[in-house]
Amino acid sequence: MTLGRLAALGSVCAVMAGSALVAAVPAGAMLDELTSGNWELRERGASAPVRQLCLDSGRELIQMRHAGMACSRTVVQDTPQEVTVQYTCPGQGYGRTHIRRESNSLIQIDSQGIAKGQPFSFTMEGRRTGDCAK
Repeated sequence: MTLGRLAALGSVCAVMAGSALVAAVPAGAMLDELTSGNWELRERGASAPVRQLCLDSGRELIQMRHAGMACSRTVVQDTPQEVTVQYTCPGQGYGRTHIRRESNSLIQIDSQGIAKGQPFSFTMEGRRTGDCAK
């Protein structure tokens, strides 16, 4: 093996090792840091009622218009304070959700897509209000 090939192989190994380190932190890890409990979700600019949600994981907030559906997800942006996820639910629609964390108990959500054949778009604030009722 030539010296050039050894150098190239070393570069490939270094990149792969770096990728393994990055992959050790799950995409959207910020969502896992949100405090579980009862959350109040208020949609902006709408007369929609305030929604109460017993939140176990912040990942539940990604597909609010497609809750409980098996959808494929792609993380578009992932920082310690913000995450943007695009998802597709075969035969049910799709969406793109951006969540910004102000603290582990206060977030801003912006989501849009298609659900039940109709477009949706909303922005809301989520605020932890206490423990979930048992």
